[in-house]
Amino acid sequence: MIRNINIVSRWFIFALDTLIVLFSFFLAFCIRLNFNFYALDLNFILFSFYSLAAITALVFLFFRSYSGIVRYTGVQDAFRLIKSVSVIVFSFYLFSSISKLNDVSTHIDFPFVILFSTFSFSSLFFYRLFVKYFFSVFQNFNTPNSRILNKNVVLYGAGDVGVATKRYLEQHSKEIIKIVAFVDDNPLKIKKELDGIPIIGFAELSQLVMHHTINELIISSFSMSVSRLNQVVEFCFSENIKVLKLPSMSRWTDLSSASFRPQAIKIEDLLDRDSIDIRNSKIGSQISGKRILVTGAAGSIGSEIVRQIISYDPELIILCDQAETPLYELELALNDSGFHVNLKPFLADITNEQKMDDLFSQYRPHIVYHAAAYKHVPMMELNPGEAIKNNVLGTKCIADLAVTYAVEHFVMVSTDKAVNPTNVMGASKRIAEIYVQALSTQLDCTTKFITTRFGNVLGSNGSVIHRFKDQISKGGPLTVTHPEITRYFMTIPEACQLVLEAGNMGNGGEIYVFDMGKPIKIADLATKMIKLYGYTPGVEIDISYTGLRQGEKLYEELLSDEENVLKTHHEKIMIAKVRNIDLSEIVIYLSRFNDLINDSSNNNLIVALMKKIVPEFISNNSVFQELDLAKIS
Repeated sequence: MIRNINIVSRWFIFALDTLIVLFSFFLAFCIRLNFNFYALDLNFILFSFYSLAAITALVFLFFRSYSGIVRYTGVQDAFRLIKSVSVIVFSFYLFSSISKLNDVSTHIDFPFVILFSTFSFSSLFFYRLFVKYFFSVFQNFNTPNSRILNKNVVLYGAGDVGVATKRYLEQHSKEIIKIVAFVDDNPLKIKKELDGIPIIGFAELSQLVMHHTINELIISSFSMSVSRLNQVVEFCFSENIKVLKLPSMSRWTDLSSASFRPQAIKIEDLLDRDSIDIRNSKIGSQISGKRILVTGAAGSIGSEIVRQIISYDPELIILCDQAETPLYELELALNDSGFHVNLKPFLADITNEQKMDDLFSQYRPHIVYHAAAYKHVPMMELNPGEAIKNNVLGTKCIADLAVTYAVEHFVMVSTDKAVNPTNVMGASKRIAEIYVQALSTQLDCTTKFITTRFGNVLGSNGSVIHRFKDQISKGGPLTVTHPEITRYFMTIPEACQLVLEAGNMGNGGEIYVFDMGKPIKIADLATKMIKLYGYTPGVEIDISYTGLRQGEKLYEELLSDEENVLKTHHEKIMIAKVRNIDLSEIVIYLSRFNDLINDSSNNNLIVALMKKIVPEFISNNSVFQELDLAKIS
């Protein structure tokens, strides 16, 4: 293979380039004399060669025109050669004038300069293009089974990124790549050419497929809307075309690196809405130089919160979690990330009041991001005592200590399942919301308590995405509880951006909800994932419907019937108006839980008390439905 051929020494290229410039000088001079060799002055020629060689060497060393790999010659190399040749010709012309060479010969004039410049640049650049072409042909000739490896590719995005993608594919692909067309949504670019390749619109893509076999479509644009991306992906699915995209620009190093290699589209890329983008410089001023506590730090949400706040240069981040191995792995990953931030892993259960008091008294955090919680609906339906212990009493423990130690901001991560809850998990999070809201109303409370509510997070621990990936790897089927079940989704980075923004904008007592676009059918999600992995739904991998799980409902809500919202400065963020409960009242209820949670025989009593605190809690597909029927009767 061509890739095993050694790269020629750059000093060989340096010497060859210098000789080409000297030959170009001689050729230009001969033409200027009309090839009248009798008019040549040997002393003049030798003196000119020596001086030109010195000037050329210095210029090439300065611009490093010899440092590029010849077989990968591109536009940047051409610009470098133009600068080098221009400086060489100008310097030589200036030198010849100062040294009175024109007294010897009158032929170093403007026509000579044009000839010399043209010959030098043309020779230097075109021999590079010839080598590049030779390597390309030689590679194709030596590729085994070349007919099998031929690949027709379409690039979606006819801009700088598209050109860079084309260059990468031509230089680094192990297969024989043919770029059939660029596709772009800009009408001013359509029907034009880019680098000799036609540019078409999305509407013409179907016609292109009729006349060419397209193997891959690569998204070479970072400005494509989510709706357009979904249209492109659906089209490619229908035509059996593989869809790839470039990694984010922040991961690029250079075009020869694997960091630029196109990668498969992820299901997160196909959320049927544009992502929520928050860029608030005030977040940095709030976090910089502060001590930050993150509970549930080893979880998917907690760990992403940590990764985002690291960039704001806090004084200290306390990583609190009861999961030893994930906490250890998080610490290692953060230490390897290149950020120099003081980290303190704190292995403990948030329900252990003594340990939590030790944490607060030792580190005195300024801000608390409370992400620790049990979140799996069926599991909490079977263990309501644990849901109360961790989600409610654990939150109470951290919140009370936040007041005691005068924490500035306490930001709690909640869920849309707390709205009109149909399960124990959702109801436990609603009770936790009620408690922190009640705390914020106390006159002697200086801590600002803020709650953030959002839907399911794609890719989080326990996410349906991980389950579907595992089921696809085993050949299916993908299990969905109901054909009509829908959920709101957002990505982990989005969710954590919102948590940080809420902590910055909140004055205390607010519950922030977010415009999460349209809910997504889980069955549609499963279908898209099967197609993304290159399989045919219902043929190669089936979707199986298993029935709703305990406590599960078909549709999630962001606001209850009794709630309305207030707008904020961000169009995607709203404040929910909810009913308040007096702190003394909720404290009495929580004290009763302490007497019940350690005995599983008290499950009905625990859930009955939860329903009393949260009257809108109506169980669904659960053994606790009998409590609702008893209340009605």
